[in-house]
Amino acid sequence: MAGKKVTSVLDVAAYRVKPDRRLFSASHEEILNGWTADIYFVKTLDILYHLGHAGDEAVAEIFPSGPGIMCGTEEVRRLMQDLPVRIEALPEGEPFAPREVVMRLRGPYSAYGVYETAILGILAQSSAWATAARECKDAAGEKKVLCFGARHVHPAVAPVMERAALVGGADGASCILGAKLAGQEPLGTIPHACFLIVGDTVTVARAYLEAMPAGAPVIILVDTFKDEAEETLRVADALREKLEGVRLDTPAERGGVTVDLVREVRARLDLEGYSHVKIVVSGGLDPDRIRQLSAAGADFFGVGSYISDARPIDMTMDLKEVRGRPLAKRGRIPGITPNPRLEVIKS
Repeated sequence: MAGKKVTSVLDVAAYRVKPDRRLFSASHEEILNGWTADIYFVKTLDILYHLGHAGDEAVAEIFPSGPGIMCGTEEVRRLMQDLPVRIEALPEGEPFAPREVVMRLRGPYSAYGVYETAILGILAQSSAWATAARECKDAAGEKKVLCFGARHVHPAVAPVMERAALVGGADGASCILGAKLAGQEPLGTIPHACFLIVGDTVTVARAYLEAMPAGAPVIILVDTFKDEAEETLRVADALREKLEGVRLDTPAERGGVTVDLVREVRARLDLEGYSHVKIVVSGGLDPDRIRQLSAAGADFFGVGSYISDARPIDMTMDLKEVRGRPLAKRGRIPGITPNPRLEVIKS
C-alpha cells in the first residue's frame, strides 16, 4: 500500500503496516504518496471529488508565526516536483518576518492539499534549525561554527537538521549524509571512546596522523584523562607543527568548558611556542557562551543541542483565492498577499 498514493479514507482504512517493518520513520515513498498526512486532508479530498470540485484551482499562502531564516524550500520543491502546482517561495537562507508570506502555491487543491502536513512540517523545523545556526554564527563572527546536533534527533531527520544548519550559516556538520546533501564533506574529530579504549591521548594523537588520509584536520580531544592544559601541551610536544588544534569538551560534572580554562590553554600554548594551534570548544554551547569563549581565545565552536533543540517556527497555510475569486476565512484578508521577495521555484 505504501506504493499507492492515498486519495480516499477507504485507502486509509485498507492501509496495513507490515509487522516486520524495521523502523518507525516514514520512507521517501510513504511521504511522497501522502501517508504522513493528517487524516482531515484526505477526508477533504473525498468531499471535493464527491461534489465535483476536485479540479478547482486554489491559491494557498504560507506564513510563519515569528521571525527566522528560511529553509526547507528545496525539499518542498522536490516533494511537489511531479504535481501540476506552481510554487513561489522565499529563497533558502533569507530572513523572514512574522506573518510574512514565505511560500505560495497555485493549482488544483486536490493536487497539493494532502501535502499540507508535510510542507508545513518541513518548513517549520528546517527554518527553526537554520535560524538557531544563524544565531550561533552571528555570535561567532568570522570564527567557525560546526553543527554536532545529529545525536539529539531521530536519525531519519538528522541529515535534514544538519543541512538546515549549513543553510543557516554553520561552516560544517558532522553528520555524513547531512553534509553530503549540502555539497560538503563531514567534519569532526574523534570521540572519547577512542581514547578510553587505547588508554593514552598522545598514543591516539600519533595514530591519528598515521591512520587518517592526508589533509584530514589534526584536531585532538584533550579532556579524557588529565588536566586539559597539561594534556594539550603533551599532545603539542608530540605533534608539534602538525597539530592544528585541540578540542575542549569538559563535561558538566567537571564544570564544563569555562572562560578561564580557554584562557589558560591559550596562554600555555602561546608560551610554549604553539600559537598556531587552534582551540575548538564544544558541549552545551549557545550564542552567549560562544561570545564569551570567543573573547577568551576559542577559535572553533561545535554546537549540538542549541541547534537540534530549536523550537519549530509554526507555519500556517491559508487558501486566499479559489476559482479566481479572492476569499479567506474569518480573521484573514481575502486575496493574494503581495511579496516581491518570492521567487518562482516551480512553474
